[in-house]
Amino acid sequence: MAKNLIIVESPAKVKTIKKFLGRDYMVEASVGHVRDLPPNKIGVDEERGFTPDYKVIPGKQKVVAKLKAAADQAEHIYLAPDPDREGEAIAWHVAHLIGDKNKQVSRIQFNEITSRAVKEALANPRPLDEDLFHSQQARRILDRLVGYKLSPLLWSKVKRGISAGRVQSVALRIIVDRERERQAFRPEEYWVFKALLEGPEPPAFAAELWKVEGKKPSVGSGEQAQVLYDRVKDAPFVVSAIEEKERQRHPSPPFITSTLQQDASRRLGYTAKRTMSTAQRLYEGVELGESGVTALITYMRTDSVRVADEARDAAQAFIVETLGADYYPPKPRYFKTKSGAQDAHEAIRPVDVRVTPESVRKHLPADQYKLYTLIWQRFMASQMAAARLHDTTVTVDSGPAQWRAKGERVLFPGFLKVYGVDEATDEKAEGEGGESTSTKAAMLPKLEKGMQLTVRKLSKDQKFTQPPPRYTEASLVKELEEQGIGRPSTYAAIISTLLDRDYARLEEKKFVPSELGVTVVDLLTKHFQSLMDVHFTAGMEEQLDDVAGGKVNWVELLKHFTGDFYPTLDKAKDEMVQVKGGLETGIVCDLCGKPMNIRFGKNGEFLGCSGYPDCKGIKNFTRDEQGQIQIVERANETPEKVGTCPDCGKDLVLKRSRTGSRFIACSGYPECKHAEPHSTGVACPREGCKGQLVEKSSKRGKVFYSCSTYPKCDYATWDWPMAKPCPLCDSKILTIKTTKARGEHVACPEKACRFTRELEPDESKG
Repeated sequence: MAKNLIIVESPAKVKTIKKFLGRDYMVEASVGHVRDLPPNKIGVDEERGFTPDYKVIPGKQKVVAKLKAAADQAEHIYLAPDPDREGEAIAWHVAHLIGDKNKQVSRIQFNEITSRAVKEALANPRPLDEDLFHSQQARRILDRLVGYKLSPLLWSKVKRGISAGRVQSVALRIIVDRERERQAFRPEEYWVFKALLEGPEPPAFAAELWKVEGKKPSVGSGEQAQVLYDRVKDAPFVVSAIEEKERQRHPSPPFITSTLQQDASRRLGYTAKRTMSTAQRLYEGVELGESGVTALITYMRTDSVRVADEARDAAQAFIVETLGADYYPPKPRYFKTKSGAQDAHEAIRPVDVRVTPESVRKHLPADQYKLYTLIWQRFMASQMAAARLHDTTVTVDSGPAQWRAKGERVLFPGFLKVYGVDEATDEKAEGEGGESTSTKAAMLPKLEKGMQLTVRKLSKDQKFTQPPPRYTEASLVKELEEQGIGRPSTYAAIISTLLDRDYARLEEKKFVPSELGVTVVDLLTKHFQSLMDVHFTAGMEEQLDDVAGGKVNWVELLKHFTGDFYPTLDKAKDEMVQVKGGLETGIVCDLCGKPMNIRFGKNGEFLGCSGYPDCKGIKNFTRDEQGQIQIVERANETPEKVGTCPDCGKDLVLKRSRTGSRFIACSGYPECKHAEPHSTGVACPREGCKGQLVEKSSKRGKVFYSCSTYPKCDYATWDWPMAKPCPLCDSKILTIKTTKARGEHVACPEKACRFTRELEPDESKG
């Protein structure tokens, strides 16, 4: 009989940990949380010190029974969920549930799943951290109180089924505020001058206008641009100064949760949710052939850039051995964790630096390989010597104008040898509007002061200042982190909620608030100023951290919050305007002359006649760059005939749904309601399935192709299918895929197969 029981959070860890320990240990998994507040009621007794009414999560009864049975057999129980607030809560609830079977319980935690880390944790158990648990409990109760009391108010005033949240609503406000900034923005004209110059030796190089008569140029009209152009076009271009200097570029710290999410979004196109789920698998352990299940990275929920001494030493040895001593800095690198960050865990790093991405590539799915590569390269670069660069700045005079060109060459690559990209450029925050007029560093020919240059081309281009950009996932995560909203571990869930509730949508990977999202923000901001205030929300995060540190009592924190929140809620119930009937627009229905309002339907917003149900006039609409409503008129083209209706004998025509997919319907609608999906003519590739792939669209308007027998068969693909087999694998179809890099091309839909080729002349989307 096993003497000890280790209870981890995820079943994936069980295999990895069992590999390190002998028969004296059983390893079981809680499979995440085992208890929570009840799903169908608030579950908090506010009159008795906010006492929570925890229940076993539906579907977890078998897991709990298994843990109790294992606890009954064990001498000692080690609780080893993830090393964070949520993990401490899981440990606390498991301890409560198995307490009647065995009270010999300790808490252990490890930052990496290795034999050394697990055995070291077992040698240094600790009691459960009551303060850390209370911090998680306070957060959970806060979110439950806000959600359960504020959401019904929105159901009654706006639309049933929507929600509000202590953190999600503030994140939504950030997106809405940025959209309002864009709508209020008025572009200003400016002109950019460039000169393509050539010296006695190649190559030709580009220079940009730097100064006019000693001042920064301000050219705001075509007339001004032409005057300046005429003044410089015939003037000699003479080198007036050459400035050369050497500089160093230092690497960035290893990843923390937020920077990993940002870089994975920018460089890999991953959502925060995809990044965290992929990192979770790398942390818990993946199958590596003869090596078995192996954990590849340390714990991925952290906001500390601290690195363990043994990891730093291992990196030094690897760098010196593989690249040479010059690639290691004179002193080991130490990075400072930002003020207020939790320093309980290390930065995200590879468990073993000698396990290079290429050495495990054949064992990993593409998304795991790419993310591991990103983490491995970033950590190794963070431990390496600085890159040394030689910068050259050339100033050229022509009449009243001065022009500048910049050149750069690498003297010593340092950390760039491993990182493989221009890290400084890659990590710059996304622009805040306007258009850069700086020239990128380029190769410059050999030049001397006083040398006259040949002008190959002189150009003047009209430009306009740009509004602040919409948030991408990367820039939204950065903003949330900088403002102290939520915690990095919650960002993926926040973003998913905003999209799932249709408060925002992604257009070209940028967040655009919906009419519903804007309406909710406006109502909440008007009636719940504190709750929607960025600084208030950030301050609440700091107070929750103080609870974890034992500085603040969790019950007192809740009392203070509800003391302001409840009176505000009561007032809002009476004063908040109801918009269920729609938002006024000033647009008149062309069927009956009554006002049209913005309505919130299951497929998004639309204009509906206020005279409904007597008048059923509806219109689709968009908003222009200034936020003004623009009616989307339906095309008057004759629908394409595709057959005869089997129900009434009239023509079948091809139509398009509100969300974008095509379908076939009877031309006699609404008298005849026959409709069917638009088939691609490609048989479902699933073995034994007799369905066809038909065109459909998601509620956010993205077209995809799925089996006509759904839900019996759930095969689906985002790309247009072709009835051609893959020449490399067993896939029965190929697809036409579109990417920015290659445009339209043919690719195999199987993730494990990398077959691609160019489109042939007879191939196109249907």
